[in-house]
Amino acid sequence: MSYVSVEGLSKAFGQNQVFSDIGFTIEQGEFITLLGPSGCGKSTLLRSIAGLNPVDSSSLTVAGQEITHLAPQKREIGMVFQSYALFPNMSVSDNIAFGLKMKSVPAEEMARKVSRIIELVELKGKEDCYPHQLSGGQCQRVALARALVVEPRILLLDEPLSALDAKIRKNLRIQIRAIQKELNLTTIFVTHDQEEAMLMSDRIFLMHGGRIVQSGTPESIYTQPANAFVAGFMGHYNILDKDSAAELFGLNGTQSIAIRPEAIYIQEPGRAYSEHMTQPTPAIIKDHQLLGNVIRYKAMIGQQEITLDALNRSAGHLIPVGSSVGLLFDRQEFQPVSLSVSTPA
Repeated sequence: MSYVSVEGLSKAFGQNQVFSDIGFTIEQGEFITLLGPSGCGKSTLLRSIAGLNPVDSSSLTVAGQEITHLAPQKREIGMVFQSYALFPNMSVSDNIAFGLKMKSVPAEEMARKVSRIIELVELKGKEDCYPHQLSGGQCQRVALARALVVEPRILLLDEPLSALDAKIRKNLRIQIRAIQKELNLTTIFVTHDQEEAMLMSDRIFLMHGGRIVQSGTPESIYTQPANAFVAGFMGHYNILDKDSAAELFGLNGTQSIAIRPEAIYIQEPGRAYSEHMTQPTPAIIKDHQLLGNVIRYKAMIGQQEITLDALNRSAGHLIPVGSSVGLLFDRQEFQPVSLSVSTPA
């Protein structure tokens, strides 16, 4: 039996159906990410699991216990919000201990648990500080510690890193994942950031229009998108309809194909290419973007725009806009995709 089981979860606000008949299972200790664009229902789904949003229908079990109709405080679920939601008049220690006080945990045991969790989230020395004396990253670690100290069965994280700057986000990603692994804590994380989801997750549930359109490991979702929406959302895939695919590559399939930008190569004189590469196709460089160690080119093959990524070896390798090039495509990376997003994986 799965540790978490959700069946038939539906939620509407008036005439607005946020999601309908959502179902999935999670194993104990898994890190699951609900990924999707704004408005797809992921935060509402998370709050429904927490009991903060009453649902219209569902069956929700945790460790074999039906919790569908339990009050939020009785579900043994910890939740961390984007806005921290710390008490400004309480110190770090008191903020973290709040849930334990509500449970009337003895003072000695409370002090021991708070001390351990402060060390775990690397806030030693900040125990007597107040939220206004902390950085955004430190405030978020206090919020995380407050959720962890009560030893929840499930940890829910609702875009906890989106208000932080890039460097702090990267550090906290690593820290949250390390803590989650150390505690073997079943975790559901909400984000709209594909890179965040790819780095942190055991599995991703990709949502669109109130449905889970594909679920799987980060690698499987990135390399085997189920449809054009998944391909477009997960990483600048090129989507070619069946007619374009037939014209360019002689394919006789009935579906569109998706091609990752890193599976397309600019022909280099004298270089030998493997037999699963296509013959060079003439193209014109339309634009380029420098993305650190990668250069992202946009090229035109007739009226078809193609995005491709090349390793940024040096400034001398940057191909000027307007240049004529030959593009080779890795046939092994062609992924058939449906243009429909109505059928969940």
